[in-house]
Amino acid sequence: MISVNDDEDLHFRKAEFDPNDCPLDCSRPCMDISPANAILNLRAAIGAKDASFRDLWNGLGDSIDNLRLVAANLDGAMSGDIGRGATVEAIAFASYIAAGGIKPKGLWTKLFVFKSKVCLWPNITATGQLFSKTTRALFYNYKQLPIQRMLDFDFLCGRETPSVAGIINPGSEGFQKLFFGQDEIAIPVHSTIEAACSAHPTADVFINFASFRSAAASSLAALKQPTIRVVAIIAEGVPESDTKQLIGYAKANNKVVIGPATVGGIQAGAFKIGDTAGTTDNIIHCKLYRPGSVGFVSKSGGMSNELYNTIARVTDGIYEGIAIGGDVFPGLTLSDHVLRFNNIPQVKMIVVLGELGGHDEYSLVEALKQGKINKPVVAWVSGTCARLFKSEVQFGHAGAKSGGEMESAQAKNQALREAGAVVPTSYEAFEGAIKETFEKLVDERKITPVKELIPPQIPEDLNTAIKSGKVRAPTHIISTISDERGEEPTYARVPMSSIVEQGLGVGDVISLLWFKRSLPHYCARFIEICIMLCADHGPCVSGAHNTIVTARAGKDLVSSLVSGLLTIGPRFGGAIDDAARYFKDAYEKGLTPYEFVENMKKKGIRVPGIGHRIKRSDNRDKRVELLQRYARSNFPSVKYMEYAVEVETYTLSKANSLVLNVDGAIGSLFLDLLAGSGMFTKQEIDEIVGIGYLNGLFVLARSIGLIGHTFDQKRLKQPLYRHPWEDVLYTK
Repeated sequence: MISVNDDEDLHFRKAEFDPNDCPLDCSRPCMDISPANAILNLRAAIGAKDASFRDLWNGLGDSIDNLRLVAANLDGAMSGDIGRGATVEAIAFASYIAAGGIKPKGLWTKLFVFKSKVCLWPNITATGQLFSKTTRALFYNYKQLPIQRMLDFDFLCGRETPSVAGIINPGSEGFQKLFFGQDEIAIPVHSTIEAACSAHPTADVFINFASFRSAAASSLAALKQPTIRVVAIIAEGVPESDTKQLIGYAKANNKVVIGPATVGGIQAGAFKIGDTAGTTDNIIHCKLYRPGSVGFVSKSGGMSNELYNTIARVTDGIYEGIAIGGDVFPGLTLSDHVLRFNNIPQVKMIVVLGELGGHDEYSLVEALKQGKINKPVVAWVSGTCARLFKSEVQFGHAGAKSGGEMESAQAKNQALREAGAVVPTSYEAFEGAIKETFEKLVDERKITPVKELIPPQIPEDLNTAIKSGKVRAPTHIISTISDERGEEPTYARVPMSSIVEQGLGVGDVISLLWFKRSLPHYCARFIEICIMLCADHGPCVSGAHNTIVTARAGKDLVSSLVSGLLTIGPRFGGAIDDAARYFKDAYEKGLTPYEFVENMKKKGIRVPGIGHRIKRSDNRDKRVELLQRYARSNFPSVKYMEYAVEVETYTLSKANSLVLNVDGAIGSLFLDLLAGSGMFTKQEIDEIVGIGYLNGLFVLARSIGLIGHTFDQKRLKQPLYRHPWEDVLYTK
């Protein structure tokens, strides 16, 4: 940036190219400074000189003569022997000098260069305006509600584009879905301030919702971005030394800091910061969806909300309202904003709400005495009750504490009154003073009250409407097994604490979550035995083999587990449900083992639960024996298991490998559990078997072993598995 000396009699005229081509989408005057146009303009206006560009730039100050010399040496400038940024800025500035025209003193103090286009950066105090209906902001530290309130305000005001251009959430990127009126929109999320400013060069307001610990650093980073003009710091408790540094940097670079410890500000009908003015209902009630004639500034964010309401009752509403923040050192003072309001034509009167503590109000007193403010000012300094206390009183804000007499509310009110401000005798009379001043301006025809508008209706959020009972909406998921909405999760309406206090186990939890009831202890224990016996069956079975190969390929735990689980089916561990289904059907039909097996043979169906690749009649599966022994000792009835044993006796007459396997044992015994417990109807038992509960038991159990195989291979650091050639039959 190049500073212009306000004392120089500079000249300015608008460019001749189409302003609509400017990518900054702003109302500032701009001109084309592409090299070709710059050379033509400058060669026509300034004769060539022999001084080198580097020498001229190194000695460059704010002198217009020096700038003319720099711009004259165009060949050196275009050769790039100095960084392009400096070259473009120098040429841009000299182009303005060469162009001629008229420029008011002190109005423009900075040049902003973007893609060979240049904008004059306005002196904020001189021009008055902070925001407009096209102002866009970057929001730091994602907060859903304040952003949505900004977008709802945009919709109320009839803005064509959302005021939030992007969100900065350190460490995150992507999009956030929000509503703009009826439409759902996606707002970009950036991980850094620099990336956000680069992606959204038209956004010149930075709304900082960082905590007090990081607010200063992020605000300074934003102020250093050439596209950022205004920074609003919401956090309270920012160290005063950091605040002073921010204020100093902002003033040196013609930028504005609002806050810290502020709710923000609002330009009625145009733009608002975060939670300023509260809910949509309050905004409508205070008529903030269209501009009025009053400029308002206060220290307190909470009281500013109250004054928006007061001003709307007795005037045509505010044009702009700012809460400067309650800390000792605000970015801009009360008087700074009043001076701004004085330069805004739409503001016809000014309302100020100060507070005891500090000397900020005395700057306003001096401005009034010196005649810098020519619009009516209605002011009140709160805190007059402090005199009722015997010792120093600290009110809500860091800066609101009673000190010496000069800092008292009474002294400030008197000073403002003597300087020419309209100061009532009490806060209760504040509203009347505002009303009287406004009506006087109307009578003098200095104010034409704003015509009332009917704002558009913002669609109500579904969740809000449901809570208020205005609408009913169908749910998309039904859940009956657990509920986490209370103080603690419940399983089938049994609190988690009760499960722990009673010493219940995994079998009990499965009975609650799978069967939605507390089963007898012997049933829960049987479930646990099934899990233990089926947890693993060595590394050679298909499921474990798949998991081992996947783990050795470097895949993660979940991938390795799933690769093994996917082998579970009719030939591996997935025959429990079918075994239960066929044994149950045959038993209830009264089929003999001979009839059952031969009917299955005629249908071409293997008998589920019968047969093993390794076990034989003389080498029974120990797991089956353990399950049968437990059931005979604890189950009221084992009729389905006895039927399965009878089927086994018949199949062993055909081949000694056709033994009852663990799938058949679990399937038949689970039928006995369901029927013998007396807790399930016949229809419920049919549903449980049909859904696939029993295979779920094997899936749960075998997951334990598959996870173990994954950890084992990774712990042993086993290499990628490749099957040996000698174990493959290659054939045509």
